[in-house]
Amino acid sequence: MTGGTRMIDSLPEFLAHAQAMEDESAERYEMLADVMEVHHNAEVAVLFRKLMHYSMKHADEVRSLCSGLALPDIAPWEFNWNCPDYPEGGDCFSEMVHYLMSLRQALDVAVHNEIRGRDFYAWIARESPDAEVRRLAAAMAGEEQGHVELLLAWIERDEVSNDPPLEDLDPPNMPEG
Repeated sequence: MTGGTRMIDSLPEFLAHAQAMEDESAERYEMLADVMEVHHNAEVAVLFRKLMHYSMKHADEVRSLCSGLALPDIAPWEFNWNCPDYPEGGDCFSEMVHYLMSLRQALDVAVHNEIRGRDFYAWIARESPDAEVRRLAAAMAGEEQGHVELLLAWIERDEVSNDPPLEDLDPPNMPEG
C-alpha cells in the first residue's frame, strides 16, 4: 500500500479514495489521448478519449454518493491503496503505453486498469470493518467487473488485432557521454 497498512474503515474515507481513483483515471486517459493526438495515432486517441468520458461518468457517480458527506482531505502519499499507485492507472501507464501502440494494446491497458480497480474495491469489500463500506465496495467491484467484461467483449467482437506494435523508425537517442 502506498499510504500505510490501515484498512479503510469509514464511508467518507472510502468515497474519498474512490473519488481520487476515478478522477485520476479520467485525467490519465485524457493525457494519453492528447499524447496520441500529438503523435498522429488517431485511432488510439479516440479510444482513450472515449475511456476518459467513461471514467468521468464513473467519477460523477461517485461524486453523487458523496452528497452531504464531509470527505477527508487525504494527501496523495497517504492513500491506502492495495497496490503501489492509483489502482486505475499508476504503473501500467509508463510500462504499457507507447505512442505507436495499437488499438489492441490500448484496450489491454484499459482491461488492466479495470481489473486493478475491481481488485481494489473487492479488497475493501472483504477487509473493511464497516458494513456499509463493504456493501458499497462490493457493488463497485461488481461494476468494475462489468467494465472488464465489456472491454473483453469489445476486443472479441471487433476482433481487434493483437499485432506487434509498429516499429519506431526514429527512436529517441541518448547522447554518448
